[in-house]
Amino acid sequence: MYNTVKIEKGFYNLSGKTFSQALEAVDPSENYSDEALRKADAFERQLKRFDIKVRGVNADKVDKFFRTAESALLFPEFVRRAVESGLNSGCLNKITAAVSVTDGIDCRGIVLDDGESESSDTNDTKKYTKTVGAGEALPESSITLTAAAIELKKYGRLINAPYEVIRQQRLDVFAAALRAVGAKLAKAVEGAAVAVLTKSGKSVSMVGSTFNYSELAAFWGNFKSCDMNAVLCSPAAAAKILAFDEMNKTVTSGAGSTVTPFGAEIVVSPAVDDNTIIGLDKTCALEMIRGGEVTVDVDKLISKLSDGAAVAVNVGFSVISADAVKCLTISA
Repeated sequence: MYNTVKIEKGFYNLSGKTFSQALEAVDPSENYSDEALRKADAFERQLKRFDIKVRGVNADKVDKFFRTAESALLFPEFVRRAVESGLNSGCLNKITAAVSVTDGIDCRGIVLDDGESESSDTNDTKKYTKTVGAGEALPESSITLTAAAIELKKYGRLINAPYEVIRQQRLDVFAAALRAVGAKLAKAVEGAAVAVLTKSGKSVSMVGSTFNYSELAAFWGNFKSCDMNAVLCSPAAAAKILAFDEMNKTVTSGAGSTVTPFGAEIVVSPAVDDNTIIGLDKTCALEMIRGGEVTVDVDKLISKLSDGAAVAVNVGFSVISADAVKCLTISA
């Protein structure tokens, strides 16, 4: 049972396993008939064991983790989960088609090639609806590795939070601060994603001299083999789009997302240049490659953040289908 598990510092250093996975291995969720315990993961059951409440009006203070040597070992995972939550709060989830995990410092992504470049003739749909007669060769779609390895880069921040400063802080408040740290990491990672999309996306020119709704619709019309279901742009460019009269027909989803009349979600990131609009098919455009979970300085966190603790994540990006990304340079 979860209340007899022996928690060890070595759980953080097992090859091929995270701390949570190591806990789950010694305390499998399937062993519980009680629905509440089965729905909780092994880490959450340990919080229950030591009566550590991390949210709500009755949330405990940080020093509750340090009542015993074993409960102190849970603190780095609490920090990691809060930072990870902030990392996942930005626009990356809205523009990433798939997430891969690697143990290496680099990775070869995959590239989809349909064997046909998109025609400039907007009425040319034959190659997308082609039938195959008897004895004819089937159209080919090739999936190959990227020409070069995708380098994973480290993004991190140092958390200077001496124990005497935070020990009496409620855990939900401290978690909010950690999520903000994760959000800062997310902005840096977004910059890398935007750089890859901008470099890989086919450049599209405006028809006229002024950026208006007609130009945005014409940009959407440039997508033939893929669907432009996301518009990635800066806050300034998003403000221009939302000011178009035609955007009175926009639909706001239950998640608070704004969608254009032709069905593309407006995704905002300050990493995008104000003069660039990135259109993408978010189902097949971008692969995120991660070198595992967010890492934390376990030793320093267990020793009560005496001189600061680093949190970091290793990430790289690769474009899966070149047809799924296009860039429009706009004017005022």
